[in-house]
Amino acid sequence: AAVVALVDTAGRQVASGNLDRAAATLERAVRIEPGNAGLWHDLGKVTFGQGQYRESESLALRSNALAADDRRLQVANWRLIEQARQAYGDAGGASEAADRARAAEQSP
Repeated sequence: AAVVALVDTAGRQVASGNLDRAAATLERAVRIEPGNAGLWHDLGKVTFGQGQYRESESLALRSNALAADDRRLQVANWRLIEQARQAYGDAGGASEAADRARAAEQSP
């Protein structure tokens, strides 16, 4: 219940443009549920919005490590990794992430 409330709060903070507070809120949620892959992804999206592209990539990779068989989340993570790599100038890495996203989309 606490994590759901924190995620809701972070969503409102993002909607109002307060990414720093949203990141802090999601970091609290991650401390409560460190095995929750969705939280790591949400935090990765917020850090991307803050311009912290390498951190965003790292958080999405962490999310993927926890995502098990959640193909939808894995695809979202690979898309975020692709965007992050493009943002910091790694075109080859971005292309690789796009390929991984497509592969995850096509998995049964």
